[in-house]
Amino acid sequence: MFIQDVINKIKGWFNMLTSDTLKSKVGIEVAISSEMSTALSLWSDMYVNNASWLTKEIRSMNLPASIAGELANLVTIEMSVEIEGDTPRAAYLQSQVDKVVTKLRQMIEYGNAKGGLIMKPFPNGDQLDVDFVQAGQFLPVSFDANSNITAVVFVDQQTKGKEYYTRLEHHVFSAKDKTVTITNKAYKSSNTSDIGHEITLTEFEPWSTLQPVATIRNVKAPLYGYYRFPQANNIDPTSPLGVSSYARAVGYIEDADRLWSNLVWEFESGKRAIFADVMAFDRTEDGDPILPDKRLYRALANSTNNIGEDGFFHEFTPEFREASIISGLDAILKKIEYTCGLAYGTISDPQTVDKTATEIVSSKQRTFSTIKDMRKAVTTCIVQLLYAMDVWATLNKLEAPGKYTPVCKYDDSVITDADAQKNQDMREVSARLLSRLEYRMRNHKEDEATAIKKIQEIDKEQADLNQDTNAFQGA
Repeated sequence: MFIQDVINKIKGWFNMLTSDTLKSKVGIEVAISSEMSTALSLWSDMYVNNASWLTKEIRSMNLPASIAGELANLVTIEMSVEIEGDTPRAAYLQSQVDKVVTKLRQMIEYGNAKGGLIMKPFPNGDQLDVDFVQAGQFLPVSFDANSNITAVVFVDQQTKGKEYYTRLEHHVFSAKDKTVTITNKAYKSSNTSDIGHEITLTEFEPWSTLQPVATIRNVKAPLYGYYRFPQANNIDPTSPLGVSSYARAVGYIEDADRLWSNLVWEFESGKRAIFADVMAFDRTEDGDPILPDKRLYRALANSTNNIGEDGFFHEFTPEFREASIISGLDAILKKIEYTCGLAYGTISDPQTVDKTATEIVSSKQRTFSTIKDMRKAVTTCIVQLLYAMDVWATLNKLEAPGKYTPVCKYDDSVITDADAQKNQDMREVSARLLSRLEYRMRNHKEDEATAIKKIQEIDKEQADLNQDTNAFQGA
């Protein structure tokens, strides 16, 4: 119930702030269509197993969370962010972004589920903390030609007693003026369906130190990183916002939940049972039959109608139809995998995946392409986040300014067949299409200096071996 209460609360904020009330009271018109608002609500419900089609009879397979989580895992496994640069600022940023990387898999999962995620840093003493703001908790206002969010409203709502306090943090980036203007407005209401009336920031203690308006100059980008799930928006093609990683598989996911529930019911309803005359059992003081196993035995009040050929007992062992249901379910799971850019066997039965070489390569290529695009999106977000961190570090004099270069590194084995790649490289070395230096750097993960040293050692050992062989033969 707690999770559902939180979901309903967030929905209340979102519906309130995308209505005409926001425009009339606050003077801000958000850039999100009703189609996107409805879709976001659906994706959020599906992620927490609260889809509209789920009932006591129709159970969830938890596919939305599985899809979003699997993609996040494939992207962030063995991922690292290295800040290159021999400066105190580079070292400081490294210490701050390391805290982000530890949370990244979970946060990217949320972004995959809802289509997007904003990472917004803010100073906290001598540290820089990061707010991970999920889609539905930020409201885009404007975009540039490259689909970057240039103006956005962040929503912070807190409860004190029976009163609801809402803070709207409005960021506006001007590329022309090279400024970011941050406006904070606070509102008080007795319910979540209405933003209420405006109050001063000092009236609510947690916000009392915030400035109503602040302008940051000499900046070249917004002060946050935006992760957008890298798939075309087919809900609202005119919107630069991202869509859920399972947006195109909503219908298939509903079908899978229904078939899965049928399979569960098949086993529940097909349990073996023994029907017996009530006279076959001992009785309680009230005259009720005492069943040895309530799951197995069924008591019949009157046997005069003759219970089968055995008279007192009749065994019920129905024939299961699970094979056809499982086959149909697996076919739907493969449809989901195809639609979500996953290789067959990721959530479907890997034993039923076609085995021809061409089919295997084609299937894996879908995952490879999806992960590559996601890595680009994650890298863009991290670079944007680090720029914002750098600006805040300068403004708050947290460390001396200095140059830095962010580098995001990923585990290549996720999107490549390491053994196949190594064999191919060996053939290219033999054909003199690839140098031994390149081979060692790629396959042994050595830097150039180490690879050169290893090759020299190998050449020396080979030369010494040849010399000993020649000497032996000469003798």
